[in-house]
Amino acid sequence: MKKLFLLFILATSSLFAQSQTPKQSNLETITLAGGCYWCVEAVYENLIGVQSAISGYAGGKNANPTYEDVSTGKSGYAEVVKITYDKNVTNLDEIFKVFFTVHDPTTLNRQGADVGTQYRSAIFYKNEAQKKSAQKIINAMKKAKIYDIPIVTTVEPLNKFYKAEDYHQNYYANNKNQPYCQMVIQPKMEKFEKLFKSRLKKQK
Repeated sequence: MKKLFLLFILATSSLFAQSQTPKQSNLETITLAGGCYWCVEAVYENLIGVQSAISGYAGGKNANPTYEDVSTGKSGYAEVVKITYDKNVTNLDEIFKVFFTVHDPTTLNRQGADVGTQYRSAIFYKNEAQKKSAQKIINAMKKAKIYDIPIVTTVEPLNKFYKAEDYHQNYYANNKNQPYCQMVIQPKMEKFEKLFKSRLKKQK
C-alpha cells in the first residue's frame, strides 16, 4: 500500500444536508464485499445517511446458501453487506470512499487472516449507473497509483442477495468483547472514525 489513508479520495469528500425522515424514493441500495461482513457492516452502520447495513451472500449460483456453504470457499458466494442509504444525506461516491478506506483492495481472495473466495473484494452493482461509478473510482485509484500492487476488486452484477443468518447481523455491536471484534474489527472502526469524523452518526 502506497498511501494508507487514500488521501486523494478523501480530499473530495462532500457534505450533505441531513433529512429527518427520508422518503422511500430517496433510498438506494448497493452491495459490497470487503472481507468478513461483520467488519463492513459495523462501519456502515455508523455512517450518516445509511439506513441499514445487512450482512448476506452474493455472487454464487446455488439458491439459499448457508454460512457453512459459503465458508467452504467453493460456493462462489462472497460475504457481502447490502447497504441502504438516503441519497439526500450521503451518496454512492462517499459509500465507495469509505469502502476503499477500510479494506485492502489489493489482496486476492483475502483480508488479513480471512482467506478464501468468500472474502474477495467486490462491488455488486444492480444497474449501469452503479457499474460505471464503481469502475470510475477504481480507475481513478489506478491512475493515481495509490497502491504499488494491482487492485483486485471485481465489479460484478448483483443477481441475488441472500440475507445471512440472524446471529451474523449486528455482530460487532452485540459482541464487542470477542477477540475477533477487538483485534480485527475495532482497528477498522478506529480508522473509519478518524478519517470520517464529521460523517459519524454519533459524533466522537
